[in-house]
Amino acid sequence: MDLRSAFDPPVPTIVLAEGEFGRPGGKTANGVVSHSELFEARAVVDSTHAGRDVDEVLDHPGRSDVPVVASVEEALTVAPEAEALVVGVAPAGGELPEEWKADIRDAIRAGCDVVSGLHVFLGEQDEWRGLADEAGVRLFDVRKPPAEDELRVGDGRVDDLDATVVLTLGTDCAVGKRTTTFELYRAAREAGLDAGWVATGQTGIMVGAHRGVVVDRVPADFTAGAVEDSVCGVAEDHDIVFVEGQAALSHRAYSGVTLSLLHGAWPDAVVLAHDPDRERRTHFERFSVGLPEAEIDLIESLSDAEVAAVSTWGDPADDDFGRPAANVYHEGGPARLLDAVREATDS
Repeated sequence: MDLRSAFDPPVPTIVLAEGEFGRPGGKTANGVVSHSELFEARAVVDSTHAGRDVDEVLDHPGRSDVPVVASVEEALTVAPEAEALVVGVAPAGGELPEEWKADIRDAIRAGCDVVSGLHVFLGEQDEWRGLADEAGVRLFDVRKPPAEDELRVGDGRVDDLDATVVLTLGTDCAVGKRTTTFELYRAAREAGLDAGWVATGQTGIMVGAHRGVVVDRVPADFTAGAVEDSVCGVAEDHDIVFVEGQAALSHRAYSGVTLSLLHGAWPDAVVLAHDPDRERRTHFERFSVGLPEAEIDLIESLSDAEVAAVSTWGDPADDDFGRPAANVYHEGGPARLLDAVREATDS
């Protein structure tokens, strides 16, 4: 999916994050508000934080002009220029909460396109299609997989690219792969490089990746091919392509998607995201997080890529990873990771 071609950024936007803004369950909303090159948040809807601003909830300096309000109706009074509603939370169970429906209806009737990260697809339901048609707005279901006739297995065409491909992998889920990918992309642009990036989850697509596919909705046989298609598409227009990874090769629950990403992107270099303080896997307490050295060995044994650097949540000086390391939240951190990538790929 390529949302960039559907909108003229920056798009004044209302972000729906009811009950989850600033929390892990609202990571899509948090990412859109903090990083999106496509959607410019003018108001956030979360009744549990109403009356505050983005600065206070996300500890995000410089966004005190973005209020958190209790409803879309209220958001439209403070941001009447809004052109889109981003549904930035995917509730457990996958259903659309009944209490959100009035907010989405209000946004549509006000002329807002709806960009949804829900597991249910609004565009496939008569109620929402009819309302959108009546209002002359569009529905974008970001999690919707490619059509069956667009699916294929990976065939290695990525090997023929002239562009440099850099994949961000990790030692666990929710360990900063998307953030690292975006910060590498931004550092490359600031360095004057012709860079693009590929998202593999709904948040990255909404943040403004040049292309993307939500890989957890793609049938297993076709995941590598879907990633390869996205990488090749972005490489047509850019000299260096950064690819967001998912999970970890050593993760017993999700290793299959990680391996498909590695083989579909077939990168020239990998940056490994790691939290040195994490001992147990997120949501899987019975599983321990392995050493980064073990993950590096797996990556390099299952591909031709070199792990060029480690993106760490800690102080890079505290650990010896056997290769360059930096924290993307530290000043100059993304640039140091980029330097390591360029050295490893001669780019």
